[in-house]
Amino acid sequence: MKPRIKSHEELEVYQLAFRAAMQIFEMTKGFPTEERYSLTDQIRRSSRSVCANCGEAFRKRRYEAAFVSKLSDSEAEAAETQIWLDFSLKCRYIDDRLHHDLKQQYDFIIGKLVRMMSNPKVWLLPRK
Repeated sequence: MKPRIKSHEELEVYQLAFRAAMQIFEMTKGFPTEERYSLTDQIRRSSRSVCANCGEAFRKRRYEAAFVSKLSDSEAEAAETQIWLDFSLKCRYIDDRLHHDLKQQYDFIIGKLVRMMSNPKVWLLPRK
């Protein structure tokens, strides 16, 4: 039996999302300055929100609906990040290989979030 997870930082989905967000942060350092308050800001915000919502979900796991709601928010932010990646590719700020790699990472993250939402009971805290 696995030891019980004590922090959102121990969640594999959080670790994957954090790593991807940091990769996006580094990637966007090379974006044009005119994108600073639009594409750069948006993709950084949405990628970081995936992690933030995972952390919030972990803290709300006493209540199934709140837990699933926050995971759903995290999934939506991951999908938004994929859209900004599409714009980054179309604007030629990133190449096909990086676009494909990051889209796959977010597909994997979304899959993990969907599986958690489909079976929330294993993640919930016991009610007192």
